[in-house]
Amino acid sequence: MEFTPPPRSAWSIPEDVTYLNHGSFGPAPRVVQESREEWSRRLERQPMDFYLRQMEPAIDQAMESLARFVGADSRDMVFVDNATVAMNVVAASLELKPGDEVLLNDHEYGAVFRIWRQRCEAAGARVVTARLGAAVPEVGDSEHSSRGSGQFRSTADIVEPIMACVTERTRLIVVSHITSPSAVIFPVAEICRRAHERGVPVCIDGPHAIAMREINLRGIDCDFYCASLHKWLSAPCGAGFLYVKRSWQSRMKPHMTSWGRSLGGRPERWQDQLNWLGTRDPAPFLAVPIAIEFLEQVGLEGFRESTHQLARTARARIEQLFGLADWLPDSPDWFGSMVAIPLPASDYKKAKPNAMHPLQAALLNQFRIEIPVTEYFGQAFLRVSCHLYNTTSDIDHLIDALQQIGRF
Repeated sequence: MEFTPPPRSAWSIPEDVTYLNHGSFGPAPRVVQESREEWSRRLERQPMDFYLRQMEPAIDQAMESLARFVGADSRDMVFVDNATVAMNVVAASLELKPGDEVLLNDHEYGAVFRIWRQRCEAAGARVVTARLGAAVPEVGDSEHSSRGSGQFRSTADIVEPIMACVTERTRLIVVSHITSPSAVIFPVAEICRRAHERGVPVCIDGPHAIAMREINLRGIDCDFYCASLHKWLSAPCGAGFLYVKRSWQSRMKPHMTSWGRSLGGRPERWQDQLNWLGTRDPAPFLAVPIAIEFLEQVGLEGFRESTHQLARTARARIEQLFGLADWLPDSPDWFGSMVAIPLPASDYKKAKPNAMHPLQAALLNQFRIEIPVTEYFGQAFLRVSCHLYNTTSDIDHLIDALQQIGRF
């Protein structure tokens, strides 16, 4: 049966905008927006009744839906605002001593590096960076690093450099499920298995994987999983979750201090420290089941296949336009609905510090194309993200714009 995506009108994206940046901030479908707004209205109609009697059962029900979707037990999960909050909770909870090490790699998200640098500095520990690329920024200091080829051809190109950096001082491995700057799918289950053989826990940064990939947290067997749901699942901004393996739950500490207990008087749970942070509007969390229902009704297999094919088409045409060689296997095992294409280093100016890359600015200002240009490994990447509202005409528009802009 042929897959038919919903019409673009199912979203509220302005008609004159070509939105190829779902990987940064995914717009929620109208039906999800309406669900979030209805939950907010329910709160404002009678806040006392909502917070004391409605909120906790509603959160439990929403979490049951999410846990089913990601292959986990709801007792091991808690809603948080986003993956950054989740990672901060893990950082606050991990006991570190002087000389301890936290192992990341050079494809990780900048904010994740910042979180763990600060945590390690406070404890007298340090961040160690496994080198996977041929040319990488100085994102972490390490006396023992492992350098990869920069071109991935097998999972060993990712797993071996990471495991080569594990020592008796390694207290945690932090790794993306799908990397943000380079859009590569990492073999997280294999990394967890190898790490656990060495007695090292693993924290997965997974904002891009939820819905883009079929997730089974039981099968992955990580210790922590940090996720945002406003990306491929298209839940509202402000919806994310933290998964914590049961053996760690008694050690979890909140990233901020509030009452840390149930408002409805139910028995104590480890999630209480994070469920009640004052008068936060939980509407984004409570709209998550509608986001799941939306994608399941459309068809998850069709969603993943169609968006991957769009990303694949974009990659092939951009590489052809610039005469680039592939640096990643052409397979859904390596990239999904999002792909990052290295741009010719000699053709594009670098962005000024804290400023939008000039190519990204030109695509937006001249052609109304929302797409990020990331700078990593000493070069620029054009990162194309596709969702159900995108079509081949969006890719045509991007290629035409790149041809017209020419060289910088």
